[in-house]
Amino acid sequence: MSALDWATPLGVPDKPPVWDKAKQVGLPGASATFTEAQLHDRLKAVDWFPNTHPLMPKSVASGRGGAGACGFCHLPDGAGRPENAALAGLSANYIQEQVEAFAAGQRKPLDGSWTPNVLMTKTSVEATPAEVKAAAQYFSRLKFVSHVRVVEAAQIPRATEKVYVYSLDKSRTEPIGVRIIEAPDSLEAFEKRDPRLRYTAYVPPGAILGGAALARTGGAAGQPCAACHGAGLKGGIAPPLAGRSPSYIARQLFSFRQGMRNSPAGAAMGPVTERLSNRDIVNLAAYAASLKP
Repeated sequence: MSALDWATPLGVPDKPPVWDKAKQVGLPGASATFTEAQLHDRLKAVDWFPNTHPLMPKSVASGRGGAGACGFCHLPDGAGRPENAALAGLSANYIQEQVEAFAAGQRKPLDGSWTPNVLMTKTSVEATPAEVKAAAQYFSRLKFVSHVRVVEAAQIPRATEKVYVYSLDKSRTEPIGVRIIEAPDSLEAFEKRDPRLRYTAYVPPGAILGGAALARTGGAAGQPCAACHGAGLKGGIAPPLAGRSPSYIARQLFSFRQGMRNSPAGAAMGPVTERLSNRDIVNLAAYAASLKP
C-alpha cells in the first residue's frame, strides 16, 4: 500500500448499487425532492436551494454524453467537495485553463485511476469552448464559503473509505500518522449532495504551525506561498487556497510533485513541490485550510 493512498479514498462497493427511481428523498430546509437515481445522475445538478445562487447556465445545470453537469460534482454554489475543486471565487481564466489542461492530459490521476479526475477529463474533452466559458464565468462570480474545520490530533476515530471521503467510527481510534483524514459531518447529507454540509479534517499535531512556517519561508524551495497565492493565501497570480479542502490541496501538491499536473500554467509548482516531503505537504494543506477565505 502506498503512503499516499489516504489521499484518494475510493471505497467503491464490489457491486454497483441500484438506485431507486421512484422513491422521493428530501433534505431538511429544502422544498425540493429528488429520487435516489437523480441524486447520482451526473448529467443533472442536484439543486436543493435554487434561490441561493444565480440562474445556472446550461452546462452547469445539465450535461450530455460523457460531459457531466458541472454543478453535479462542483455543486450549484461552487462549494465543491473534498474529491474535487471548489470553483466559487476562482477566476474564469483559471477555470478555463484547468479544463484545457484536463483535456490535454496535463492533469492526470494521482493514483492512475482516481475516478473524479477520470470523469473530469471526459467532461473536459467533450465540453465545447462556449460551455466551458459560460460555466467558468458563472462560478467565478460566486462567493466562496469554507465548509471545513481542521482538527489536530494524534489519535483519531477509526476511518473507513466511503467513496471519496471517510466515515468515522468514534467508538475506536487509530493513529493519524502522516495523513489528512477528511470526513463529512453527516455521511447521509454527503450522499444527498447537501451544499450546506460541513467537514472535519483531522491532521497531525503541529501541522498548522508547521505549515505556517513553511508557507512563510518557502522551505528548501525558498519560495513563500504568498508570493503567488497572495496575502493570507486568498489569491494572487495563483488561485486562492484559504479555507479550501485540505485533502484536495494535498492531492494537488502530490500531483505537482509527481508530474501528474504539468500544464505550462503550473510549471512553477514542479520545482517547488519536488523539495517537499509528505509531511511538508500535509502541513501546508492543513495550514491553508485553517485560514479564513
